[in-house]
Amino acid sequence: MPAPWRICCNKKSKTKNGKAKMDNMEDTSEKMQMKKEITLLNGISLIVGNMIGSGIFVSPRGVLMYSASYGLSLVIWALGGMFSLFGALCYAELGTSIVKSGGSYAYILEAFGAFVAFIRLWSSLLIIEPTTQAVIAITFANYIVQPIFPHCEPPYDAVRLIAAACICSLTFINCVNVKWGTRVQDVFTYAKVMALILVISVGLYKIGKGETENLRAPFEGSATNAGMIALALYSALFSYSGWDTLNYVTEEMQNPERNLPLSIAISMPIVTVIYLLTNIAYYVVLDMSALLTSDAVAVTFGSETLSYAKWIIPIAVAMSCYSGLNSSIIAASRLFYVGAREGHLPDSLSLIHIKCFTPVPALLFNGLMTLLYLLVEDVFLLINYYCFNYWLFVGLSIAGLIYLRYTQPHRPRPIKLNLFFPIVYCLCSLFLVIVPLYSDTINSLIGIGIALSGIPAYYLGVYLPVEKRPKCLQWLSATTTKYVQMIFYCALSDLDIDMEPTAAKSK
Repeated sequence: MPAPWRICCNKKSKTKNGKAKMDNMEDTSEKMQMKKEITLLNGISLIVGNMIGSGIFVSPRGVLMYSASYGLSLVIWALGGMFSLFGALCYAELGTSIVKSGGSYAYILEAFGAFVAFIRLWSSLLIIEPTTQAVIAITFANYIVQPIFPHCEPPYDAVRLIAAACICSLTFINCVNVKWGTRVQDVFTYAKVMALILVISVGLYKIGKGETENLRAPFEGSATNAGMIALALYSALFSYSGWDTLNYVTEEMQNPERNLPLSIAISMPIVTVIYLLTNIAYYVVLDMSALLTSDAVAVTFGSETLSYAKWIIPIAVAMSCYSGLNSSIIAASRLFYVGAREGHLPDSLSLIHIKCFTPVPALLFNGLMTLLYLLVEDVFLLINYYCFNYWLFVGLSIAGLIYLRYTQPHRPRPIKLNLFFPIVYCLCSLFLVIVPLYSDTINSLIGIGIALSGIPAYYLGVYLPVEKRPKCLQWLSATTTKYVQMIFYCALSDLDIDMEPTAAKSK
């Protein structure tokens, strides 16, 4: 029985005698590689959709808690947006000079070689991607069932099953067609932005009526301790993470030299302005104690201001989670696909569907890993383990930009920034690495341990020459690849064939 997406993707054509037949590989002259179907608008939706997750609806209190005043918190939100813009601009240069999917993994591989890139990939595979996606899916499920259980904790099993259904549905959509995935992203991103515009409009209406008691002394009580301000800035910068999403799908973009930097240039100001205005709206309506004690700030805001329309907010949070999860699945699957193409993961993950031109094995692997993490009861605690790793590798990729300027000065660079931007962001990344080490030392050390656990895997699967690798691993890889090709109707892409010498060299 063919896989469901194979049925969806097969197209019927007419023969000369009028009989229908199924298209096959021999009937098409199309190159076997993923299609360039991501437009400028899709790119903006991917970045905005991933950056604006559930956090701005649920718990934007971290910045306020550490800054201790409305005025200072808004300054820190603005600084966070500016620093994130610096990082995004650096990624615009990297993405247009190294036109490969895979984001920071591809850039670290190019600059610092296979070992560091593999550790980055291993960290994503074991902790960063599946944990992030599991948490987003559980948050989605909680807000879906909240109206059914308004006064009590929703059943654990119901939440996990709905979360699993959410992951499976988005994995299926992205297996069938890249366009389906980007359309879902567009629709749900528009919906969540409209919900935030509603929140902002209510806040501006209140300001217009003169209800500004909470903002009359905005800097009163502001934190003066450098450590508290640093933690506030850390919270803001973490809320802005996700601006690198589009760099994971560079090879699928139409005209990436133009559309990648343009998507970044449009998305970053949009998100920064939305974050600032949404927080102002919260501050106008809710006092500080309500903001700091609420488990879901936007829901509390809706209950105070929207009356019978307050149901809009929980739905908006759910839609925001669905959009964020979709963009995360798209990015993670391309990361695993590129990693396999470079010889750092099993070959079976580098295959693409013959008709759909989607990385079906990588998508299914990502979905399976996330479903496994749903079985972990305290999955939210796992987030604490990867903060150190995440910012370390983002900083390394931007340090790679500076390194490549000197080692490959003649590399074509459609966009070439002043070195001020990457240097400032590298210093910012160093700060983001030190803060979790200082404030959450044990969890950061666990995260480092998880990353370093990839060393034996690198030695056995990448460093050793093929003839010296364990025979059982070679047999398992070859057998898995064979059956994945047959079951999921996949093949090696033309790009993979062209890059085999490069992959061998990287080993």
